Amino acid sequence: MNGEVSAPRHHNVWWQILLAFILLLPVVLLLTIPRFRTSNEMMVLIVLILIANIVLLWLATRRRPTASPNAVPPILPHELTAEEIPPTIHEILDVKQAAVDDDLMIFRGTLRENSELAFGKLKHEYAGRGTPLLQQDPTYGHAIFLTSQIPQPVMEERADRFWLNWLLFGLTLLTTTAAGAIQQGADIFHQPASLAIGLPYSIAIMAILGFHELGHYYTARHYRISVTPPFFIPVPFALGTFGAFIKMRSAPEERRSLFDVAIAGPFAGLALAIPALIIGLRGSTVVPTSAETDQVLGGLVSSSILFMSLAKAVLGDQLAQGNLLQLTPLAFAGWLGLLVTALNLLPIGQLDGGHIARGMFGTRVGGWISQIAMFSLFIGALFQPQFLFWALIVFFIARRVSPPLNDVTPIKASRMWLGALAFLILALIIVPMPEVLWDYLNQNADPQTLTI
Repeated sequence: MNGEVSAPRHHNVWWQILLAFILLLPVVLLLTIPRFRTSNEMMVLIVLILIANIVLLWLATRRRPTASPNAVPPILPHELTAEEIPPTIHEILDVKQAAVDDDLMIFRGTLRENSELAFGKLKHEYAGRGTPLLQQDPTYGHAIFLTSQIPQPVMEERADRFWLNWLLFGLTLLTTTAAGAIQQGADIFHQPASLAIGLPYSIAIMAILGFHELGHYYTARHYRISVTPPFFIPVPFALGTFGAFIKMRSAPEERRSLFDVAIAGPFAGLALAIPALIIGLRGSTVVPTSAETDQVLGGLVSSSILFMSLAKAVLGDQLAQGNLLQLTPLAFAGWLGLLVTALNLLPIGQLDGGHIARGMFGTRVGGWISQIAMFSLFIGALFQPQFLFWALIVFFIARRVSPPLNDVTPIKASRMWLGALAFLILALIIVPMPEVLWDYLNQNADPQTLTI
């Protein structure tokens, strides 16, 4: 035996060629079909990207075969004998491989019992003596990591600088108020009193962002995860803010808590964004445009299925093909809330959608979903250049992730359906309104518009 292992069939050159073809197919079609930027043709491209991603996900998540007897095991720092393996590990894991590397002990094998019970025994056994992690292993099924490092109690609050949170909140309130006033044509530098007309936009967007972050914050506190208060990000131009964030200072214990903390933010934000949009739409103005205009509103997000469905429900027959909408400040804040929700629901890295995907499918599959979504975002930037800015931002700030301590125990079916609903909402926000659905809404439009 020479110690070499033949490459699996799906890693040969033909599979690499197939993967490269699938990745490049949407780009080739985009560059070779000149009119691929209009609504229905854009839908074709989106469907092709979706099909390519499904195939990629299927290939990526195929179970690896169990290590064969002839396979060369990975090089380990120091292998442990059976006598050196703790009894608790032997009790819950059929150990196939055990090693120690400085302060870290690693055990790989197959669980002998329910993952939740196994992790409970690990926590009880090593309480006050270390931090156990129960993770998925692509070769043997499961892996247990033990370290003697003891984290601070998760509810022990560090010295939060609340003055900084309130300072950023106040500055963001000022910059968003200024942005709202400028959007209304006010000259705030020569007429400072005109700043007040920006308050409707400012209060609405601050409330939407605040509810989003408080959804994360209070759900994390419920699971005894240490988190910071929300930090708002003021900018003295454009929209007046780059959003808000909180920072988790301790790892979630299992996929359920990771999922719940992640999904609470977008749903809390939508609970304000959608009513704000509906109320604001009632005061918005329908502006006729030239016959050449082939979209109701310019831009992928603003002409999305969810936005246009709400606009049609509120405005009824006033809104027709070839119209533009001049949004009120409240409606614009609601629309921006949808955009923020869509960006956060992208299943990438540390974004809410990335946490939701890992809560649903585990860190390994969630990582593949993240890479596929990142690829799709850059593809989208080819026919919607404004996506490129967000793609670069997401690429640099949302890449690194940490798994929950117990990454094996799955979440319940009810949460899986809730996660599917979250990604359906993402699709409804970013997918442009198909002409077929728009025609259907026109045929079934009620003369009585939506009442609030």
